[in-house]
Amino acid sequence: MTSPNTPAETPNQPAQSVSQSAPEARKPGKLQVADLITIGVFAALYFVMVCIATLVSTIAMGGFGSIFLPAVAALISGCVYMLLAARLGKFGGITVMGVVIGLFLFVSGHFVLSFIASIVFPVAADLIARAGKYKSKVLLLVSYMVFSYGLTGPILPLWFMKDAYVASLQARGKDAAYIDGVFANINTGSFFLAMGAILVCAALGGWFGQKMLKKHFVKAGIV
Repeated sequence: MTSPNTPAETPNQPAQSVSQSAPEARKPGKLQVADLITIGVFAALYFVMVCIATLVSTIAMGGFGSIFLPAVAALISGCVYMLLAARLGKFGGITVMGVVIGLFLFVSGHFVLSFIASIVFPVAADLIARAGKYKSKVLLLVSYMVFSYGLTGPILPLWFMKDAYVASLQARGKDAAYIDGVFANINTGSFFLAMGAILVCAALGGWFGQKMLKKHFVKAGIV
């Protein structure tokens, strides 16, 4: 005679098997093809935010706006960053997204410094986020603030490679009046102002991104 417990136990066995094999299938420590696709989508979204930031900073501040582009981008891109960290939760995602943006800046004619910054800062940001297992709000916020400095590559040569920057502008056919306008506000004060603006805007943008993540994406079951 069959035991009364047998029918109750049998249906649970497949569920237990699936739950045990799921972590192995996901391989949380390694980036897979699906992860790279996800990173590509978020990199595209982040690039759109950078384009919007470029437009806003140019309209609002004219030629002076270029040095505040990273700050404006940091202010409006927090949602993209926080959603990527929540969806992926693996080391390498933040790094790859930063490198993709850096490659675009490099091939579009910016100095090699733009690519270096897009590696160093995203890697540091990824390490900080990983220290909190991509769940610590404080470390994710700090991570985003560090990541936001990855966009400083195109503007750092204005202060630290002036001669090379001038030569590149001349090679593109820019006249003396244009070049003088580019460097009109480039000094020690504007450097610290631009770097400080990134810090403040990234803190605000990251905080807003975390609020939106909790209010909309978590409740919707997206993350």
